[in-house]
Amino acid sequence: MRFLNLWALILGFVSLVDFSKNWVPVEAGFEGFKFAQEEAIFHVDGDGLPSTSDSSDPKLVDLTLIQGAADKGAVCLDGTLPGYHLDRGFGSGANSWLIQLEGGGWCNTIKNCVYRKTTRRGSSKFMEKKIAFTGILSNKSEQNPDFFNWNRVKLRYCDGASFTGDSQNEANQLYFRGQRIWLAGMEELMSKGMSNANQALLSGCSAGGLASILHCDEFRELFPSTVKIKCLSDAGFFLDAIDVSGGRTLRDMYEGVVSLQGVEKNLPQKCADPTSCFFPQNLINNISTPLFLLNAAYDAWQVRVSLAPSSVDPKGLWKQCKLNIANCSESQIQFLQGFRHQMLTAVDQFSRKKKNGVFINSCYAHCQSEIQDIWFAEDSPLIKNRGIAQSVGDWYFDRVKVKAIDCPYPCDKTCHNLVSKHVITWSQSD
Repeated sequence: MRFLNLWALILGFVSLVDFSKNWVPVEAGFEGFKFAQEEAIFHVDGDGLPSTSDSSDPKLVDLTLIQGAADKGAVCLDGTLPGYHLDRGFGSGANSWLIQLEGGGWCNTIKNCVYRKTTRRGSSKFMEKKIAFTGILSNKSEQNPDFFNWNRVKLRYCDGASFTGDSQNEANQLYFRGQRIWLAGMEELMSKGMSNANQALLSGCSAGGLASILHCDEFRELFPSTVKIKCLSDAGFFLDAIDVSGGRTLRDMYEGVVSLQGVEKNLPQKCADPTSCFFPQNLINNISTPLFLLNAAYDAWQVRVSLAPSSVDPKGLWKQCKLNIANCSESQIQFLQGFRHQMLTAVDQFSRKKKNGVFINSCYAHCQSEIQDIWFAEDSPLIKNRGIAQSVGDWYFDRVKVKAIDCPYPCDKTCHNLVSKHVITWSQSD
């Protein structure tokens, strides 16, 4: 297999890549956390990174800025134009559309959002001019059998609130316009031919996976009822979970995002409190559009940043466990099993509906649809001999109902943390 060129921006410098240990790349751009200066978190979500299993160079797709978006107030955090990458469909897929919402964490304070403006997560000035389309975005039938010839789009993420904010901070020249970016992006794509679609899939990874849940029914409303519309959330099922100190790290951060960026008015329903509506577990049972949840039961990002960040683990008791769950103590494994149980409980009612699909494996991973080795390859993770790409395709095309849930760790016979072979050596001490 070809060397995977992993690179990412983290607090202004680049980490080294190491393939000798069991670890998985997890999400970059989580600057919204108050402890952002402590955590060195990466995430490979198809941002121009070729897969190790590609037999040839992946398709490089140009960045297009949405002209006229500024007139609608649809701008990145720094006021620059939002953008997307579009690879046109062909043959039988000429009128089929797959929209992938980019992930990249959130920002919940003025300070963190100001920092985010200096990265591709907050400004199109820093976005790559070309990115590689791999995994679910690949244009090769042997790598992406069900969607390879569709119109495939990656909508870039530069607002910091999963495409839902609508506010601004004039003193710091911050524009929280995620909802407007979403609307401008959809309007642009409709003008590019998506209005003629006979079928479409809204997908997303991580913060983009959360966005695909939040906007799923909105996406459905763009099309006539005769058009087949479904949604896919990859690693977007963030749980309102108790961390190792007994607190709720992620809820505290989400509360800042929702209040700072004016998210409440754009959430799909009313909850007991606005922050609750930013958690998928409180939304999925009320989404009318068919939805597929692809998630790792031991989501590496949530374990490392939500459950056991160094801010709530001052003695570093979880450090080795987070690097490789094979190093976890019995009590730590029990804690992680409790997290898995919470996830399965949260999706139970949802998964019973025939229109929905679920694939939850026991890998220690985060985002699995855009990395070729994981999405569709000879050694991709399997549940009962069914891989991720096959499961998503079978569900989308109504070939079979998909409810695939792996047995608990360490019963990850096709993972072996195989997903974790793309390894990161941390540049900062945790």
